Order: sequence, then structure tokens, then C-alpha cells
Amino acid sequence: MTRRGALVVGARVHAGDMPRTTYYTATTLDGFIADPDDSLDWLMRQDLDEEGPQNYGAFIKEIGAIVMGSTTYEWVLAHLEKSGEAWFYSMPAWVLTSRDLPVLEGADVRFARGDVTSVYDDLVAAAGDKDVWVVGGGDLAGQFADAGLLDEVIVSIAPVTLGAGRPILPRRLDLRLVETAQNGAFVTARYEVDGVLTEDRPSE
Repeated sequence: MTRRGALVVGARVHAGDMPRTTYYTATTLDGFIADPDDSLDWLMRQDLDEEGPQNYGAFIKEIGAIVMGSTTYEWVLAHLEKSGEAWFYSMPAWVLTSRDLPVLEGADVRFARGDVTSVYDDLVAAAGDKDVWVVGGGDLAGQFADAGLLDEVIVSIAPVTLGAGRPILPRRLDLRLVETAQNGAFVTARYEVDGVLTEDRPSE
């Protein structure tokens, strides 16, 4: 597969009318999306301009389907139970899990097992003319990257270090920086996925 005229292993060749698959997340400076106890307290207290660069409101308007792992889903359920809020998402949501998990009333949640490729066509069909959001966690985003199905990563970097926790994207990948900005306490960045790390690609 080619992108920008060079051999790219594991990268996505993206057609203009095809939904993009994006991993949109926040991370600490040292690369963790949650602490070892899956807490996001460090994230929730940060200053953020909801109308600022790469904001969630503008992003979610372009999303037609979402997918997440079981740990992320359970965190969302626990947060909603604690806060009393309703299910966040109006679009269909897939949860990759090997366990039986509850569904909130009114939530369009579909459970699936196995490889991400087994749900990809359903995600794209549900998204229609919009895009697909990989909510998390990092390993699930990595599975999409492994399959050549991850187009971009949009990340907000918080001024925090944890020393340990859930890694943002535990894969060896080449990314291409497309955009960066400041939003409140965060440095935001958008990257296109160029595929497997150059040093790991087979020699010609």
C-alpha cells in the first residue's frame, strides 16, 4: 500500500467517501490514559475551553458509530451511576468483550467478541457518511492499527505525569503530525497513522 509515494506497511489507504476511524483521547505527558486504578480524576480537574481547538463538541458531530473495550465501557457505566447522568451517546456503540455486561436503558449498545475486523464493516455501515470513533482503551486502538484500520489519532496532552497506568497506544507506529494547538491546560495534536514503525518494516 502506498501513501505519499512511499511503501507503508500496515497503513490505511483512505478513500474520500469512506468513513475515517479515529482514536480521540486524552493522555498524561508520560503517555497514560488512566492511572493503575483506572481513575481519570487527574483529567477531570483540568482547565478546558469547550469551544477551543479540537474540542469534543465539534468532534462528536462528525461521528456516526463508536467502539470501545470492556474496561472503558465499565468506566463509563460507573461514572454514569455516580453522576446520575444518562448515556452519553446517540449513535450505535460496539463493545468488544468476552464477558456478559449490562446495558443501560435507552443505550444502543452491541456486544461483540473476537477480532476488530469482525465488527469493522458493521461500524462503517452504521456510521454512514460520518466517521468511526475508537473511544478506548489503548490496546483496542492498537488492534485497529494492527489491522490497518486506524486512520488518525487525536490527543489532548494534560500537564500531569503518573509514572504508571494504562498506556495510550502500546504499539510501534509511525505517525505524521497534521495539527497542534493549545486548549486550556492541554496541548492538542492530530496525527495521521502512517503504519508500522519504519525500523520494524521488512527490508525490500
